[in-house]
Amino acid sequence: MANHNDIDIDRVAQLARVELTAEEKEKFSRQLGDVLHHITQLEQVDVSGVEPSAHAYPMVNVWADDVAQKGLSAEDALRNAPARRDNMIAVPKVVD
Repeated sequence: MANHNDIDIDRVAQLARVELTAEEKEKFSRQLGDVLHHITQLEQVDVSGVEPSAHAYPMVNVWADDVAQKGLSAEDALRNAPARRDNMIAVPKVVD
């Protein structure tokens, strides 16, 4: 178990690119020590029979079936276009 006095909080602050006051260093060092203590408790859990997964619940193809459907007609797609040319939306030229 990591004691909060064993943590090099100055190095952690440097890596995080933050400046800490003396009070913040003491507070965050203690909090980080608590987090590391919980991690050591988790390391003691036997997970030898647990298969690794990316989600807590089984995820099976969550996407909708890829079925072709009739899309909008050119007239419907261009109905609200501010300007059109040859069944396309006409926009102002951006680059010379």
